[in-house]
Amino acid sequence: MTRWRVVVVLATALGLLLTGCVARKPNSGLSTPPAAVPLSELSGLTLQVGDQKGGTESLLRAAGQLDNLPYRVAFSTFTSGPPQVEAATAGKIDFAITGNTPPIFGAASNAKIKVVSAYGGGGAGNRILVHADSPIKTVADLRGKAVAVGKGSSSHANLLAQLDKAGLKASDIKFVYLQPADALSAFSQRQADAWAIWDPYTAQAEQQIPVRSIAEAQGVTNGDWLGVASDQALGDPKRNTALSDLLVRFEKAVQWARGHPQEWAQNYAAAVGLDPQVAAVAQGRSLRLPTDLGDDVIASEQRLADLFAAAGQLQSSPKFADWVDRRFNEALRPSLTS
Repeated sequence: MTRWRVVVVLATALGLLLTGCVARKPNSGLSTPPAAVPLSELSGLTLQVGDQKGGTESLLRAAGQLDNLPYRVAFSTFTSGPPQVEAATAGKIDFAITGNTPPIFGAASNAKIKVVSAYGGGGAGNRILVHADSPIKTVADLRGKAVAVGKGSSSHANLLAQLDKAGLKASDIKFVYLQPADALSAFSQRQADAWAIWDPYTAQAEQQIPVRSIAEAQGVTNGDWLGVASDQALGDPKRNTALSDLLVRFEKAVQWARGHPQEWAQNYAAAVGLDPQVAAVAQGRSLRLPTDLGDDVIASEQRLADLFAAAGQLQSSPKFADWVDRRFNEALRPSLTS
């Protein structure tokens, strides 16, 4: 097993994913998937996989799903989903699991990627936090306030949806676009009135700082994660075969984690350097549960894309279905857990 990590700087990764990006010609999609290759012929292949906070590698490793692989996997560490989409478009990685929003921004910039898998269960840990002594009690109280959020992240979508639900517009608040580590610092120093964030950072903040949650994504946005593959990988017979195998292994790893929650939380804490209690809370409510990449997921993603466009955060709403490829659905369906 070859292991290496590259810390990706967000500033260079968001170039095509900013609010002002111009909608381009829709991604025309891929031709018929290449024929599967026998796993015995993959010994010389290295699959490049993006990761965030160790959530993919550590789960696969803890569940034993990286043992005796017929190919190799190299993991690269990213700060959030948008730079993973950028890296996949550039052919630097073959696959990554992101939140529900980075693929939307990718579609708006004509990214060379496809959504190939879906995972539910992320709504409860995707929250808007305020300090415990803050006068802000509801989302409506955010009018005129500064809110820290990762641009193009799932928390960005949650924030917009919560504002819309409360009858506010994006222009009614001040967006402070920061990645999690910088946002934690800014929020802790009260340079932002609120922080829209996802697990495990939510759980970390809730343990380290006296905070209150004024809203969570559960029941407001889909709370999904999406598996994103590069067009280049999907068009290559060997990488396509290896990816199919890895996706099944990830689903088996989730099944193991559900049956061994304490062991998984301990492994996760050790792997990514989190307090065991934080890891237990985060994984207890935000374990990525494989779900069907069906019409419901696509429709809910389209609603989010339309929300971003209506809020002026994207110049136009892409047709999300053009960036979805369901070729792995049949292989994954027997292992679905949600």
